[in-house]
Amino acid sequence: MASTRVAVIGSGGAPLAFPWEVEARIDVRGPGEKVVIEAHAAGLRTLARHLPVLAGDGVHDGAHLHLEDGNGLESGSVGLVLERGCEE
Repeated sequence: MASTRVAVIGSGGAPLAFPWEVEARIDVRGPGEKVVIEAHAAGLRTLARHLPVLAGDGVHDGAHLHLEDGNGLESGSVGLVLERGCEE
């Protein structure tokens, strides 16, 4: 079963619905030369579902989702921002 978290995107962007599996666990480790994103199956499916939301038609450049320790990520994780870049 999946729940939905909604992120309100700033100036001019409509709110985007990001699907979220209830049992999803995602851990992001860094800093250093590498960043490690570790997740079990539900966490990986959740991340995989976030990217098509940001890639969707009508989503403006700069639209983003912040994941942080205690807000989508496991305790002790470093923050992760998924952001749609410029089309150019």
